[in-house]
Amino acid sequence: MKVIFFSLTGNCKRFVEMCKLPEEDVIDLWEIDYEVDFDYILITPTIGFGKVPEDVERFLGENHKHLKGVVGSGNKNWGNRFAKAAEIISEQYNVPLLMKIELHGNTKDLIKFRKIYLESVDNGEI
Repeated sequence: MKVIFFSLTGNCKRFVEMCKLPEEDVIDLWEIDYEVDFDYILITPTIGFGKVPEDVERFLGENHKHLKGVVGSGNKNWGNRFAKAAEIISEQYNVPLLMKIELHGNTKDLIKFRKIYLESVDNGEI
C-alpha cells in the first residue's frame, strides 16, 4: 500500500515524515505526472472554507480507481469544516474516511495511522 500526500503548508508532509513509513511507499502528489496503477491512501489538507484542493481534485479525477482510504488534515478552529476535504472525497469516491488530524497531527494520530498503514500492508486492504 502506498501513501500519497498533498501538502500546501507542510503539515501533511510533516505528518507523513513523522510516521516514519518506508520511503518507497510515500509519494508526494506533486511528483506524480502519470496514471497510478497501485492501491494507495491519500492524505490531504482542506483549503478555503472546506474545499478539496484543486490539485487533489484533478489527481483523483484520473486516479481514483486505486484510492482505498483518505486522511484529512485541518484546523479545528473551522468547526464542522475541520478536514472537510477528506469527508467530501470519502463520500464522492465511496472510500473510508480513515481519520482526521489537526495540522500535522499528534503522537496519538501517528500511532493510529501507522497501525492503519501496517494493517493495510499486511492484509492488502483497509
